[in-house]
Parts: sequence; structure tokens; C-alpha cells
Amino acid sequence: MYRLLLGLSLMFAALPACATEDSTAAHEAVAAGAKLIDVRSPEEYASGHLDGAVNIPFDQVAERIREVGPPDAAVVVYCQSGGRSGVAAQVLREAGFTKVIDIGPMHAW
Repeated sequence: MYRLLLGLSLMFAALPACATEDSTAAHEAVAAGAKLIDVRSPEEYASGHLDGAVNIPFDQVAERIREVGPPDAAVVVYCQSGGRSGVAAQVLREAGFTKVIDIGPMHAW
């Protein structure tokens, strides 16, 4: 699983750094109670993160899915450039989460 996620993250890293979904929708979702998840490394998270975000590194999302909440919970994910958040969003969707917003890079917030 880790190798698959690593491969996907490398593939997504080649994509341009832009928000993959509307940041206005993400703000509204978080204001309404959506969980905000920073999928960067613990070191990146410690160096600065969005207020209220919890850190679940992208390669641990599948293992820590219970921390995200029930599949009908709204979730907003972000990372540094958009690659890892894309991988995390896909993992969540494959696990049955239907309200996933991927804003891509943190600066898109």
C-alpha cells in the first residue's frame, strides 16, 4: 500500500500547484464542521499549519481512517503542492467518503 501511495504522490507531484477544488467551498465546509486535515509530514505540520487542522500524513490516511470520522463526514484535505492531498482525497473516496474537498496546496486556503 505504501509503495502505491508513494508512486501516486510522485505522479501527482508533477501536476501544477493549484487548488483542485474551490477554497470558498472548503471554508464553508470547515465553518459548518468539516474536519480539516493536513496530510503533510509531521515536520512540515510542526513548521506551520492552518488553524484547526489535524495532521494525518497522506501515507497514513488508510491506516488512520477512523480518526477522520464516519464516511458521511465532510473532510477538507491539503498539503504543500497538491500531490499528496490528491492521493489522500482518493484514498478517502475509495473508503466511502462522499464529502471530500481537496484544496491542494495550503496557500490555496
